[in-house]
Amino acid sequence: MKISIIGCGRWGSFHAWYSSKIGHDVTLYGRANSKNMQQLETTGGNDYLKLPENVHLSKNLEETLNFANVIIISVGTQNLRGLLKEILDLNLDIRQKKFVLCMKGLERGTGKRLSTIFAEMLESQNVAVWVGPGHVEDLVRSIPNCMVMASIKENLTQEIVEIFKSPLIRFYYGTDLIGIEIGAAAKNVIGIAAGMLDGLNCTSLKGALMARGTVELSRLVESLGGDKMTVYGLSHLGDYEATLFSNHSRNRKFGEDFVLHKNFDKLAEGTDTVGALMELSKITGVELPICRAVFKILYENSDPEEQLMNLFMRSTKNE
Repeated sequence: MKISIIGCGRWGSFHAWYSSKIGHDVTLYGRANSKNMQQLETTGGNDYLKLPENVHLSKNLEETLNFANVIIISVGTQNLRGLLKEILDLNLDIRQKKFVLCMKGLERGTGKRLSTIFAEMLESQNVAVWVGPGHVEDLVRSIPNCMVMASIKENLTQEIVEIFKSPLIRFYYGTDLIGIEIGAAAKNVIGIAAGMLDGLNCTSLKGALMARGTVELSRLVESLGGDKMTVYGLSHLGDYEATLFSNHSRNRKFGEDFVLHKNFDKLAEGTDTVGALMELSKITGVELPICRAVFKILYENSDPEEQLMNLFMRSTKNE
């Protein structure tokens, strides 16, 4: 099958590598001025992997869209709306195309989920989301993992799973798109808090952080019409090991470096997602103490140790 991937960063390049490895014909798109694309063109790989030789690199968005009927989008969350506008401006017939959003985040300023933005802009429900635990560094070493595929269209979910399943990645079918997208996005914020605890030499508190984080987000998901139990699955709690503890986790590393006053020059999606979660907190009236603490630390110059310790020094409550 022909697969196109839009986005040539760490995960976009992985999806090109993976799709080719399981037998698909692949085109990988990146902008002409993208340093990631320039590196792939020059070396055939990046810091994480070497692309198979049959992966076609393209800097032409129209060519990439026309190449395949299954299109993976793996770009920064806050860039999704702009990308979809570019796709609309091409005036292509995309009614039969199936899109897969391989990204985790919420739009800052609106709090909107990625599938919502997609449906609103392209007026299409032919979209699935692919989330769950895993790091490129482990997957390219053939360390298997389980992930989640979800869509509001059950037949689309099943079709996309059949296309991408392999011994390396086992998929679970997701039915609660609200809970899956909120949970997948929010785990990055919990990851930042976990990294801050590491930096403050309070790693032992990550157990309490995990327990409280799931409860906090379950209440938000329920208030938005989702299933509160979804956050206890692979999209959120199941991703904690990869996000709160792994040295590969960018959000955890960002949080650690932040409190240690070290420079961090990679994308940590949780920094924008926490702002979006504050928008949802206002809309729903649901308290999000962990998210609010991270927001105050990052954007209101609050003291990290004071904010985080206050989370665990509140009045005694039943578990």
